[in-house]
Amino acid sequence: MKLTDTHIHLYAEEYDSDRMALLDDAKNKGVSRFLIPNIDAGSVEPMFDLHAQFPDACFPMMGLHPCYVTAEFDQQLEALRKILIERKKSVFGIGEIGLDFYWDLTFKKQQELAFQEQVKWALEFDLPIAIHSRNSTAEIIAILHEINNPALKGVFHCFSGDINQADQIINMGFMLGIGGVVTFKNSGLDKIVEELPLETLLLETDGPYLAPTPFRGKRNEPAYLQLIAAKVAEIKKIAVDELAEVTSENARRLFKLPN
Repeated sequence: MKLTDTHIHLYAEEYDSDRMALLDDAKNKGVSRFLIPNIDAGSVEPMFDLHAQFPDACFPMMGLHPCYVTAEFDQQLEALRKILIERKKSVFGIGEIGLDFYWDLTFKKQQELAFQEQVKWALEFDLPIAIHSRNSTAEIIAILHEINNPALKGVFHCFSGDINQADQIINMGFMLGIGGVVTFKNSGLDKIVEELPLETLLLETDGPYLAPTPFRGKRNEPAYLQLIAAKVAEIKKIAVDELAEVTSENARRLFKLPN
């Protein structure tokens, strides 16, 4: 079994004490590839260091997370774009980008402008986007409808919308990232996943956040992707090996990962 985690912050300080042991544990449990989203200028070098250490397992994305957008977002983007141009051969997506209307709306307009600018990067460099859409799924769908470019592809990371939004996202050619929330009692995500085509799904941990049951509230670990996979396989009534094969192939195609 070879699982692909399409969204994990492996450079996070929560992993500093035992990162290598966690990666070994994940490998032993079938998790062999990781898409690593950038969040701001500070995470760039740790992210690329992981790619240098594990070029066949760790695949970077470049982007400015909406929660890190400030009034000087244009300068933030300029600095990240420069790095993207310099290291584009080692970049597999634009992310983590999007909107977050949960914690603070101070920079709401700046978030929207930053998202739209980074979508332009994705089209320019022919890269998929990894979308953060906390409390903003409808707004992001509206922006993507307005852009209306069939060349734009990507994934709604940690999808938490309803079935109508899922259908809209799929119809635009995007995929849905399914993580630990699918294991939460009464989340309702299991009912949505049950209705979705397997070819539209990606698996993710979003580690170190959103650990699946029975570890909810604790540090999420790379190996826990197997728990998410087991739950999705149960929902879809298929073997975990089949789920791993299909979702990993979905990830390989979307992010243009090497065979």
